[in-house]
Amino acid sequence: MKKLLFYSFVFLLFFSGSNKILKKAYRPIYVSAEEAKTVSFKPPREIKEQGKIYIIDQYIFIGDVNAGVHIIDNSNPENPQKVGFIQIYGNHDIAIKDGVLFADNLEDLIAVNISDYEHPVITKRIKAVYDYQIMMYPPNVPNHTYFECVDPEKGYVIGWEEVELDDPECYTNTHGMWQ
Repeated sequence: MKKLLFYSFVFLLFFSGSNKILKKAYRPIYVSAEEAKTVSFKPPREIKEQGKIYIIDQYIFIGDVNAGVHIIDNSNPENPQKVGFIQIYGNHDIAIKDGVLFADNLEDLIAVNISDYEHPVITKRIKAVYDYQIMMYPPNVPNHTYFECVDPEKGYVIGWEEVELDDPECYTNTHGMWQ
């Protein structure tokens, strides 16, 4: 009888519990629609994914994909100084001419007056120029990568974080994403 109880206990211990299957996956990082369309000056930060580089007078402007633009004072090339960061969500490309920074801001094209770079001002916004669909699934991941499906009601996706998810419903393939 004791053996039967022992084996029953061992059986229950190994075969009971959660049916959760955790998988390596990606979860979207959201910001509100209002915050996503703002441009602001922030303290310097590390470059995560370098984009284009512009040199204007003594300043170096370095794009940071999906994040914004780093500003470096290079008046002393022996000792360049990071002076700040212009945050532009969903930014992939930049151009600068006559004190105006042209950039993509998610699906919009914006013109930002940076003559006083610590106080950037959006002077023009052309809406819906770019396809926002590229942010609907994680970039640069192999086929059949699982991720949490995007919920547009939570705001704009500005990035992705690698996590373990319980049975994610979406995954990538050669044609984009599947749900």
